[in-house]
Amino acid sequence: MRPWRRLSAERFGAFKIFDLDRVRYARPSDGESREFLVVDAPDWINVIPLTDDDRVVVVRQFRFGVDGVTLEIPGGMCDRGEDPREAARRELREETGYDAREFVSLGCVHPNPAIQNNRCHTFLARGAYRAGPAQPDENEELEVDTVPLDDVPKLIADGTISHALVVAAFYRLGILSPR
Repeated sequence: MRPWRRLSAERFGAFKIFDLDRVRYARPSDGESREFLVVDAPDWINVIPLTDDDRVVVVRQFRFGVDGVTLEIPGGMCDRGEDPREAARRELREETGYDAREFVSLGCVHPNPAIQNNRCHTFLARGAYRAGPAQPDENEELEVDTVPLDDVPKLIADGTISHALVVAAFYRLGILSPR
């Protein structure tokens, strides 16, 4: 399959956590141009913090998009120029107060390649331990808990864990990483 050819891009919206671009592409089959919207966002990270007794450190938080509380793993945005592994450690500390002995990359996924240009990196944080108090962002109120790793498939199946990027993170853990 031949890719579409990018003709132009214009930024027409700049927001706190992403920018919005109007991008024009030429269709490969006939050269006809079409306009698309692309969300230009920083890369994201997800962290699966696993304690030595095989418990996953999780957070409950209110999510404005679904107007409800979700059960997730720690995660967030990479700061400009920040290495994803360092962002993973920083987000884990900020959201939960935990750190870990080792951060292992489980790879990355494209959250929504139809309209977004960023990636979500996933890390397994082995040997997670309480290192101090959580220091969440001003717009975050988090409840930190742990769940047995063996319970995660049930929590995904029954919809308790419903965030697609969290589900993808556990999928990557299951196929890529021996505990």
